Amino acid sequence: MITGHTGLVCLLGSPVAHSVSPAMHNEAFQYYGLDYVYLAFDVAPEKFEQAVDGLLVMGARGWNCTMPHKRLMYERADVLSEEAQLIGAVNTVVQEQGVLKGYNTDGRGYMRAVQDAGYEMTGAKITMLGAGGAAASIVAQAALDKVAEIDLLARRGKSWDAIEEVVNRVNERTACRVRMYELGNEQQMKKSIQESKMLVNASSVGMSPYEDGCLVPDDTYFYPGLVVSDVIYNPRETKLLRMAKQAGCHVFNGMYMLLYQGAYAFELWTGKEMPVEMIKEKYFQ
Repeated sequence: MITGHTGLVCLLGSPVAHSVSPAMHNEAFQYYGLDYVYLAFDVAPEKFEQAVDGLLVMGARGWNCTMPHKRLMYERADVLSEEAQLIGAVNTVVQEQGVLKGYNTDGRGYMRAVQDAGYEMTGAKITMLGAGGAAASIVAQAALDKVAEIDLLARRGKSWDAIEEVVNRVNERTACRVRMYELGNEQQMKKSIQESKMLVNASSVGMSPYEDGCLVPDDTYFYPGLVVSDVIYNPRETKLLRMAKQAGCHVFNGMYMLLYQGAYAFELWTGKEMPVEMIKEKYFQ
């Protein structure tokens, strides 16, 4: 029931029609009897500043930003959380008396999904594949969560340059040591994976409809007991996860990263914990 007092929370991005966020957050608002509604708005980059101005005028409680707006929101925010400063991107905003507080819950969502799967990475080494936004957010949060070392393998290009800035900030501001290597260096990839407790595919390689894609050449790169994770959740089991499972590795996909990044945003807006078990059962089976 929408009333004259209903508060607005929303998602800004393009495209957004596919997003599960409105269903997830509105379910959680209803669970607590909170008078909020969560809507998704498809906003072109050139209209982004106008959209934020409008949300401020209307007194929106906060919003999420997805592609291509996370960097724009980072530049617009008045106050930035520690992880947002490291990443250089904002996916969650809390508006308080006209002050825009920017956070990035993507990495926190991923690290919560790691714990949810039953693994502890404090003091460990991980290897990560990819240089996009997911990789940047996970690198930063893993460092804040006291992962000891990260080997990042990526292709050179614009994404390499962008994540190199993140890596430099992480190395300067945290105790985690992050090293970057080119993806074509298969000898280094094998060495890094063999030395790591966990391998993370933070790239889009293997995502539907290109399910045959995989950045790891074959299963000799794995060892039994290695934790192998993919940020992709469509398909639920990528070629990487299938190959790793056959090699005796522990595997999990990126579905709960999406859930938990939303849960942290919900808590920032409301001060309440999202009922994640209920949301899991309804939207993440």
